[in-house]
Amino acid sequence: MRLAMAGEFEKTIPSAKEIIAKGKIDITVKRGGVIQRQEFTVRRAMGPGGEYPYLFIDKFVDLGELVRIAEEYQLPVTAKNGSVFPKDKTSKDFADLLR
Repeated sequence: MRLAMAGEFEKTIPSAKEIIAKGKIDITVKRGGVIQRQEFTVRRAMGPGGEYPYLFIDKFVDLGELVRIAEEYQLPVTAKNGSVFPKDKTSKDFADLLR
């Protein structure tokens, strides 16, 4: 997927499989009104469909930013203040990414 914002060059977003293979990803996040680059790590959790991957950061991130990240990278995201899944997806949809 490619995204281009006003005044920026086009950026390429890696696929979920590429992120999982690497084990981490740096994502630009707005925290407390400040734009920062934060490192999200890939972790695993058990769900009804088996083990599934999710992006994790051990900091507070605005819920709106978590929703944006989950939609943009098409992976579940967990921070200190909550967890978010991409729209219309559950843990079962991500279990096959680890196989």
